[in-house]
Amino acid sequence: MRIFSGIQPTGRKHLGNYIGAIRQYVAGQERAADGESIYCIVDLHALSVAYDPAELRERLYDTTAILIAAGLDPGRCVLFRQSDVREHTELTWLLSAVTAHGDLNRMTQFKDKSAKQRELVSAALFLYPVLQAADVLAYKADEVPVGDDQRQHVELMREIARRFNERFAPDTPILVEPEHRIPEIGGRVMDLQDPTMKMSTTGGTGQGTVLVLDPEDVVRKKVMSAVTDSGSEVVRGTGKEGIGNLIEVLSVIREVEPEAIEHEFEGFGYGDFKRAVADGVVDYLAPVRERYDQLRADEDELEAILAGGAEKARAIAAPTVAEVRDAMGVGPPRG
Repeated sequence: MRIFSGIQPTGRKHLGNYIGAIRQYVAGQERAADGESIYCIVDLHALSVAYDPAELRERLYDTTAILIAAGLDPGRCVLFRQSDVREHTELTWLLSAVTAHGDLNRMTQFKDKSAKQRELVSAALFLYPVLQAADVLAYKADEVPVGDDQRQHVELMREIARRFNERFAPDTPILVEPEHRIPEIGGRVMDLQDPTMKMSTTGGTGQGTVLVLDPEDVVRKKVMSAVTDSGSEVVRGTGKEGIGNLIEVLSVIREVEPEAIEHEFEGFGYGDFKRAVADGVVDYLAPVRERYDQLRADEDELEAILAGGAEKARAIAAPTVAEVRDAMGVGPPRG
């Protein structure tokens, strides 16, 4: 089994990123054979909206250090920077020939992000899902660990792979249709101040977004001020989206079912429950924050890790792109 996933270097990583994606990466590294879990920091995707070049590089190092601090081992997985492997961009153009304009136009994230652009809605934003498909299909990945918000994009990847194989490789399929892996609990952590929208450093609230690198006192303050409801029962249900969000967060941290959290805090008030969540989040993130400080200080070492990962990634992706080129009649015939 081969696993692939990508993570944006933009913004600062928050609890939703950690629970919904990063912890899945570490789990995938444990489930897959060495070198068969592949994780990409997708700096090319970051170009699709307005950004600052200097900040992009800084955030990329931040993200690399957080991933390693969280448990990714470059000796066991493939960790690299997307722009270092040019096969991604070439395969994007090749796959655009079998991607329907209508499918891209229906992508929810394109609609949401384009609506927020005040000046330029770039073609890169529109083609974002094709590059995302190329990221995964280049490695013939079987599984893509993602948050719930990426479900639609993985379905499009499958459609692109299917359409390519039917047209250009009907007898011996070249591209693998990947399966998404979305956690049943924690796949979408919500904003602590507005539990109707997911936690985000770009579209969420500052007070409702717990950053992985937030100091302990800041984490506690954000959790303790989380919006709940006028009731007092620690249970999930309609009208209890805020408390339900906290229940799911604590259940992930403790690795138990949400029902176990509800049972444990039966009869307790929101204050006691929030303190338990705050303690849990602080303890959960503390080891990552401590190790991050050591790793982030050595940018030369981070560059060496990314370069080594890119070499491994290219060795996997290049043969796939060569197969695709040949099947499409691009360039001289192979062999």
